Amino acid sequence: MKTHVIRLTYGNDLKESIKQYCIQNNIQAATILSSVGCLYEVNIRLAGGKDYYKNSKEYEIISLNGTVSINGIHLHISLSDIKGDMVGGHLENGCLINTTCELIVLELDEYVFTREFDENTGYKELVVKSVEF
Repeated sequence: MKTHVIRLTYGNDLKESIKQYCIQNNIQAATILSSVGCLYEVNIRLAGGKDYYKNSKEYEIISLNGTVSINGIHLHISLSDIKGDMVGGHLENGCLINTTCELIVLELDEYVFTREFDENTGYKELVVKSVEF
């Protein structure tokens, strides 16, 4: 296992930045251990997979979790607004960092994550393979 510490800054797209980091570092399998930061633009897919929540106001990142690799990213995010009201869902492109986002990513070098279309769900779903040393 290997730990990566990443700091994103104003204007970075959260999902795209994580994707590019995985590509640049050839990360085959990882998970988000910790995330703290804020957004000024939000785009998330809500439960049910049909509706989206898009907003241009300030949010604190309360949590970000899921699986990441060069073969695909599946992340869920929870946010709170200036009143403390919460919203959450599936992270999409278009979530833009306000002042900062600090991420700790745990690379799982004993696995490879890929994604394959699942007819039952209608989505590309996680396929986990063990790396043999």
